[in-house]
Amino acid sequence: MLLESVIARVIDQQRDQILEKDPGLTRELVVDIKSFSSHVLIISGIRRCGKSTLLLQMMKNMISGSIFFMNFDNPQLYGFSAGDFNRLDNIVLKSGAKTLFFDEMQLVSGWEMYVRQKLDEGFKVIVTGSNAAMLSQELGTRLTGRHITRELFPFSFVEFLAFKNLQPSEESLNMYLRLGGFPEYLKSGDPEQLTSLYSDILIRDIVARYGIKDAVSLHRLANHLMANIGNRITATKLKQPLSIGATSTILTWFSHLEMSYLLSFVPVFSYSSKAQLINPRKVYAIDNGLVNVLSVSKTEDLGRKLENLVYLFLRVKFREIYYFDDKGECDFVVFKNGQPLALIQVCYGLNADNLSREVNGLLAAMKFFNITTATIVTFSDKDLINEGLYEISVVPAFEFLSK
Repeated sequence: MLLESVIARVIDQQRDQILEKDPGLTRELVVDIKSFSSHVLIISGIRRCGKSTLLLQMMKNMISGSIFFMNFDNPQLYGFSAGDFNRLDNIVLKSGAKTLFFDEMQLVSGWEMYVRQKLDEGFKVIVTGSNAAMLSQELGTRLTGRHITRELFPFSFVEFLAFKNLQPSEESLNMYLRLGGFPEYLKSGDPEQLTSLYSDILIRDIVARYGIKDAVSLHRLANHLMANIGNRITATKLKQPLSIGATSTILTWFSHLEMSYLLSFVPVFSYSSKAQLINPRKVYAIDNGLVNVLSVSKTEDLGRKLENLVYLFLRVKFREIYYFDDKGECDFVVFKNGQPLALIQVCYGLNADNLSREVNGLLAAMKFFNITTATIVTFSDKDLINEGLYEISVVPAFEFLSK
């Protein structure tokens, strides 16, 4: 339990601090507050990807009305519990604000009921959080469908170009391939920004949140996965080399890592849900800058990092992404509303040694899904390949990521 005076003082400090901040680059996700009324807007994304700045940009777009902002991820508010919402309510009413901005609200159990109450009272509510569970079906049940969800990611290539005042080219792509898209890191260039972020996610968002006792093994697993982006992994094969007792433990940790947005696991496409579960998944990381800072490898493995960039580009736009493996491999099969939409292969550079393999993998997928066009994304190659009825566009990544 916290005193009302303590909560009010923290809120005053936070409002002054955020309004003094530079609103920075306008994000592609900026939402017009007028576009929703009786629904809470929930914005979820990894720590430090710019959620608070996005809220500030939304505040700046408000034409009138008092602003109420509160960030629950504050040491002075760590004792905040469901019982404190009554005291918060008094502060909200005194403020006269009708639009409420709550940052990292998922840290308080029972926040959904309070938000529902404020919606019923006619307030507009915007909530952010760093856990994908905020987008879950269970949340929809608790808010009885009265929510709109959006996800925010580190800067896309287009946002990176705007932030750095660059044009799409091989040179700017190479920069993005190395630096990634975390805003503060791009400003400072200090690797400590990313290593501390990584530790925060593992310790605060996973170990502390889920009560994990073996933090060392979790860290070792996360390190291994970050070093193997684009590769196929299974929990069973990781158990022994990482000295983790049970496959079920690894699977649970996979889920935690994915919920924190640190890593993603892409299943093989199959019409059998059982086949999807038992086959290896391909692992991808939230940001290439993070991968590079954490890497201890002497090889750059640019092909895997390029594949990771393409995955992130697709993930921002689509939720249904698979890889295909049947008489050939295709890196990405994108679905929309349950229907195959696009087939994409990623190869850093095409040459005599890999051309047949890359093309044949795509052709196998094209024939399987009855799709006549597909794409190979490369670092700099551009071409058009025709195989009978099938057409494959070879596109430089700086063009593909600029769409």
